[in-house]
Amino acid sequence: MVPFLPLKLVAKFDVHIQKVWCLMLRVGSMRYFYLYLVVLTWFLSIPCTHELQLAQTQVLLQLRKYLEYPTSLQMWENYNVDLCSLPPSAHVSLKCEGNSVTELKIIGDRAVKVDKFNGPAVPNHTLSLSFSIDSFVTTLTRLTNLRVLRLVSLGIWGPLPDKIHRLSLLEVLDMSLNFLYGSVPPRMSTMVKLHTLTLDGNGLNSTMPDWFDSLTNLSVLSLKSNHLKGSFPSSLCKIRSLVDISLSHNELSGGLPDLIALSGLHVLDLRENHLDSELPLMPKAVVTILLSKNSFSGEIPNQFSELGHLQHLDLSSNHLSKMPPSSLFSLPNISYLNLASNELSGSLPQKLNCGSKLGFVDISSNKLNAGLPSCLANTSGKRVIKYGGNCLSIDSQPQRQGTYCKESSLGKKNFWKWKIAAAVAMIIVIVLVLSAFGVFFYRKYHSREMYRHQMLPKAVQDNSITGVSSEVLASARFVSQVVKLGTQATPTCRQFSIEELKEVTRNFDLSTYIGEGSLGKLYKGKLENGTYVVIRCVALSKKCSIQNLKARLDLLSKLNHPNLVSLLGHCVDGDGQDDSSGLKLHLVYEYVLNGSYRTHLSEFSSDKGLKWSDRLSILIGVAKAVHFLHTGVIPGCFRNQLKTNNILLDEHHIPKLSDYGMSMIAEEIEYLEAKGEYPKSCQREKLEDDVYNFGLILFESLVGPIASKKGEKYFLDEKTSFDSQDGRIKIVDPVVLTTCCPESLSIAISITTKCISPESSAPPSFEDVLWNLQYAAQVQATADAEQKSDSTS
Repeated sequence: MVPFLPLKLVAKFDVHIQKVWCLMLRVGSMRYFYLYLVVLTWFLSIPCTHELQLAQTQVLLQLRKYLEYPTSLQMWENYNVDLCSLPPSAHVSLKCEGNSVTELKIIGDRAVKVDKFNGPAVPNHTLSLSFSIDSFVTTLTRLTNLRVLRLVSLGIWGPLPDKIHRLSLLEVLDMSLNFLYGSVPPRMSTMVKLHTLTLDGNGLNSTMPDWFDSLTNLSVLSLKSNHLKGSFPSSLCKIRSLVDISLSHNELSGGLPDLIALSGLHVLDLRENHLDSELPLMPKAVVTILLSKNSFSGEIPNQFSELGHLQHLDLSSNHLSKMPPSSLFSLPNISYLNLASNELSGSLPQKLNCGSKLGFVDISSNKLNAGLPSCLANTSGKRVIKYGGNCLSIDSQPQRQGTYCKESSLGKKNFWKWKIAAAVAMIIVIVLVLSAFGVFFYRKYHSREMYRHQMLPKAVQDNSITGVSSEVLASARFVSQVVKLGTQATPTCRQFSIEELKEVTRNFDLSTYIGEGSLGKLYKGKLENGTYVVIRCVALSKKCSIQNLKARLDLLSKLNHPNLVSLLGHCVDGDGQDDSSGLKLHLVYEYVLNGSYRTHLSEFSSDKGLKWSDRLSILIGVAKAVHFLHTGVIPGCFRNQLKTNNILLDEHHIPKLSDYGMSMIAEEIEYLEAKGEYPKSCQREKLEDDVYNFGLILFESLVGPIASKKGEKYFLDEKTSFDSQDGRIKIVDPVVLTTCCPESLSIAISITTKCISPESSAPPSFEDVLWNLQYAAQVQATADAEQKSDSTS
């Protein structure tokens, strides 16, 4: 009647049926029959329950197969046993509620690590090459009621799939001591019930994510011993439930924000990273602070003296200076204090108090001098004290001698002298400032009329501009392009006198020198109206024709585009004859405030680094400028020194291309030939080709400043890495990987390859480059909007 029932259950039913008939015959009453009929009906409902449990069992046995039958799961050999009824052990634990598995813990014996693992499988360390982490996690997600999952030391390898977020009820996830690499899956940000996330001892090697604030119940975050890059996640500062933050033995860099808002934080472990800020404020409830082997600098904050619950403080192997707060030694609960291998200096107070629980103190390898306080010197075995490698007047542990200690002592002796000198200097500065204000207002009042005449744009007095310049000015094509850009009028290029330029640069003083461009030295100056400018100084050769040179300068002054650094004027220092020996050309440009694009590409932290959408916006602006140089005027302006150092960003991150058109001047003054700017040994026939150089800019935008340092060979060696996801993780800048959508990235990679690859028979035009970049930006904007919509919903 019930063929799907297990045999043991059928046997039980037979016994009950026999009892029913016997009792009915003995008592002769039908009411007992009805009673046992109800019981029998209850037993008949068991098959459905057992069928659901059987499905869960099949999932567990499938997981065992994926894990290649670890020894810790030998107890699962007997399939006929209800696995939930097995007693837990140190290596395996299984808990069930109703018909579902709610807790699964499996601890294996594959804890041996491989440095910087990034696949494939390693025999005897990882699971075999046939293991698929995607299939494994897919099977795992069928345990839909799972709340606790611990899979430790099982040799699981590969990038953790995003689908792990399907375990939406998960509260504890621990996959430590495996071989996971890549990134922490972004969709994990939707696992809002998660309160413990532990992925220690893996090979995670992307940028540290910064979406943790969506995990509002997170209590423990432990990602120790990986290769995570980027900055400390500022989103963690918004999670008030955090008790433990352990991110030690990674490659985090940049600053550490104030953590005082994390009122429940007990453990902060950031050892062995590259953090380099001053020490921030800490929450008063913190018990353990481990910040050793970083690059923290400055003084130890006095606020640390208020941490009444602090038991364990390790600030060793940093660059901390001056005297540590003496009250650190007397905190009521402090038991371990390690300040070794810093630059602490001065002398500890002789009346220093030590807390009753203080059992270990290490102040070795600093610059401390004088004697040792009694509470540290006379311990009678009560506590362990290490103080060697200082300049202390005690030799029970080796101390440093000679110049090292003299410098330390000298610093202390000169302290009061320095304070007195600083006070005198302050008085002198105040007097000078008051005097300067007086002179300023006097000059402003008496020279207003002269200033007005000098600063009005001057008409170009050289009437010899002919040929190319006049043709360009008459060109309808040039005028139409300017109108398209929304420019109402083309500003006149002003002729400066050498006296004006000497005044604004203090006679070209070294303090105003800001570097050397592709052509000549650069100086920063400030005009009388307060406008900052950059002045390029170029020595002219004997063969230079001043007439032709001014014609070219006139052309450059007409190149007006929002993404070009404007040429405001020029000055030829000399008598203006064709015999130009000893003459100098000075070009005056607008000053762009925010530095070069390359400088911003060097910012690796997620809060400072340029996101992919920002990089696309900058690249599109530069491409528009170059396209204008090629097509907006007749003749076109080519060989424009395109590189990330020549792309400047204003205060709104709008790009402006500098050093454009220098080839026109260089041809006239024969500067490049004299200096050997372009070596003949270059593999490419035209290194100055704008499309090729812009391709290098694209490549640097994708992978970071390392591209400019290693050049074309690096691209040729690594371009195949763009073809796979693992390859892109290896080569593409982590800030780009975490802020781009794959389709937008693929479009940019494709056009980059076409621009640079030597095998490319016909490099793309700048119109094609611009179109592809705008398309990539549009795709990225759509993806960003969808992601924002998903997060809002």
